[in-house]
Amino acid sequence: MNCEILCVGTELLLGNTVNTNAADLSDMLSGLGVNVFWHTVVGDNPGRLAEAVAIAKGRADLIITTGGLGPTYDDLTKNVLAECFGRKMEYHPEEGEFLKAWFAKNTSIQFTQNNLQQAWLPERCTVFHNDWGTAPGCAFQEGGVHVIMLPGPPNECVPMFRHCAVPYIKSLAGETIFSHQIRVFGMGESAVEDRLRSRMERMENPTLATYAKVGEVMLRVTAKASDEAQAEAMCAPVVDMVKAELGHVVYGVDVDSLEALCLGLLKEKGLTFATAESLTGGLIGARFTALPGASAVYKGGAVTYCNEVKAGMLTIDRDMIEEKGAVSYETAAAMAKGARLAAGADLAVSATGLAGPDGDGVHPVGTVFVGLADKDNVWVRQLRLGTRRQRVRALAANHAFDMLRRYLQGLPIEEI
Repeated sequence: MNCEILCVGTELLLGNTVNTNAADLSDMLSGLGVNVFWHTVVGDNPGRLAEAVAIAKGRADLIITTGGLGPTYDDLTKNVLAECFGRKMEYHPEEGEFLKAWFAKNTSIQFTQNNLQQAWLPERCTVFHNDWGTAPGCAFQEGGVHVIMLPGPPNECVPMFRHCAVPYIKSLAGETIFSHQIRVFGMGESAVEDRLRSRMERMENPTLATYAKVGEVMLRVTAKASDEAQAEAMCAPVVDMVKAELGHVVYGVDVDSLEALCLGLLKEKGLTFATAESLTGGLIGARFTALPGASAVYKGGAVTYCNEVKAGMLTIDRDMIEEKGAVSYETAAAMAKGARLAAGADLAVSATGLAGPDGDGVHPVGTVFVGLADKDNVWVRQLRLGTRRQRVRALAANHAFDMLRRYLQGLPIEEI
């Protein structure tokens, strides 16, 4: 099935809003075995939207739209799509009653009659009730083309796709599509692909594909079969092959992130940890505390950006910092040990370095030291992470979590 994602909204063209929906939907559609061949963005203009739909009808089996389902005059997606496919609009009383009840509960928001515009949908469509907002989505088939319409706000679009559109798409395939995501840190996409290319090229069902993420690589194994059990059984040998070929750089299968994996491992082992951060400025702690349940294992952290604070908060010898420098193996080690003791944690990680644009006259920009301490030992990685400030900081945080997960999994910690 070949798909075109058609995102509607002048704010997307002006750059006022980043079009995350196209990326999120493409990622999820690839996991369903749907080929996303085109992304189109069009403003809130009925003529131009109709032109875009006419082009999409001629080349795609599936058109997914986002945006334009709301109550205002420029929310035209449903009307234009209905006209393009020769369908009338019809009122859905159950959606209208839902809207009235929703506004009655949310007394701080005034109900106006134009909100009922959201209850009008193309005739003979499958309605996707919106449990995350007000505007329902829908799906229909006409002339061999399937159309799915989703609301624009990402916090409505993404869950509606997962819970409503995914079952609809699976019902069209007549078969089950199952996939695993293999997460890799410590090896670049080109190196991963080079190691696996010969086998990837021979695969038809299941398939194996690589995707570059921020500071890491994801591989997706996808199989199509008559039922999920059979598809999963087809994927299992490929997952095992990848893990055997890549070794310790595979940090998990079907996990969301390094920090999510660390959270699970810390809970499993009944251990706590703390952080001491310089160049990352609290990024490690922020990423970890964004996870539900982090409070069970995270004791706290110190952002020690200058030498005086490193010495004071983490009880690090000032003379050592002056002699070795803030960006050094010794300071990273001392920061990790100091954070562990200050927080009363079982483990602690630290990060110090030069994110740029300026160096320190000794080390080049991108030099980073990441430490990990338990009650008996301390380990430090010395890294060169490039010259892009935000990337250096993100990668430093990834390395801290990678050292933590390796400790918890009983793997070599300083290895990269």
